[in-house]
Amino acid sequence: MSAATVISNDFDFEFGQWRVRHRRLKQRLVGCTEWDEFSGQSETRPVLGGNGNIEDNLLLFPGCNYRAIAIRSYSVEQRSWAIWWLSANDPHRLDVPVIGRFEAGVGTFLAQDSVDGRPVTVRFLWLDTDTASPRWEQAMSVDGGATWETNWTMAFKRA
Repeated sequence: MSAATVISNDFDFEFGQWRVRHRRLKQRLVGCTEWDEFSGQSETRPVLGGNGNIEDNLLLFPGCNYRAIAIRSYSVEQRSWAIWWLSANDPHRLDVPVIGRFEAGVGTFLAQDSVDGRPVTVRFLWLDTDTASPRWEQAMSVDGGATWETNWTMAFKRA
């Protein structure tokens, strides 16, 4: 089968419109335990003939709203996804892509990045993708993945 005829269905669960409940640490990687909780909206649609998708987000932060997109593409040869984040707050900068795949119903995606000049490993997890309420989590590690600080979660409900 050629690469052009293999289509990944890993993110099909996310197609459509969603109401999103966000929890985000007020400060990352400093031992903070205070969270901002806020709502949002999301819509995901396939692109690249099915081996990619765009997630368009409206985040209703306390005190300000902003838009961002997740851009995802699937490599048939590597059997993995790349996920980029692009925020309207910094519209000329794509975040370093996290790369990974789904195994046993869990999507795990990793990248090497930095926060305030400090090297970190970034991890995205997609959980409960076989339910009506999928979840996404972002965590960071400063010790190569020995320990993780979850700093953002999103709980999705169909709109």
